[in-house]
Amino acid sequence: MPDHDTYQHLISLLDASRVDYRLIDHEPEGATEAVCALRGHDASEAAKCIVLRVKVDRRTTRHVLAVVPGDRRVDLDAVRELFGARYAGFSDAETAERLARSVPGTVLPFSFDPDLEVLADPDVVARPRLYFNAARLDRSLVISGTDYARLARPRVARIAVPAPAPAQEGGPPGA
Repeated sequence: MPDHDTYQHLISLLDASRVDYRLIDHEPEGATEAVCALRGHDASEAAKCIVLRVKVDRRTTRHVLAVVPGDRRVDLDAVRELFGARYAGFSDAETAERLARSVPGTVLPFSFDPDLEVLADPDVVARPRLYFNAARLDRSLVISGTDYARLARPRVARIAVPAPAPAQEGGPPGA
């Protein structure tokens, strides 16, 4: 899948909309914590983007791009309830890549596919600075949450919960 096409689409959108943005080149990285360290900011300022499959009923499946702060995780129960669905879970890799038009670790908080609805946590659109990989592992972008919301037009709902604390080495299980 040519990720440079998605990158070019994003840059064209930002330029045509006259949005103030900054590009950041860095070592290739897709993991949120690692790329935040390379870019030099807190994970709460990152947009973590995950493609979900939401089964509304036996015959209706929707695909949703969930965008949450980088230091949190998607609350699948909240997504399920929001859509009045039977099930909400992670999409398979092939479907996610096709709909997001990029590979894991480079998924944008924007959708360029009509079959992929954008759903963002309110803490994402409230950020003064929002960082995300720009459909490439070696280049990121920073824009304001306000500009992001204006361009991406996400459905905004509380869908993020705290990420589990990392396990401490050498401590007792469950500590």
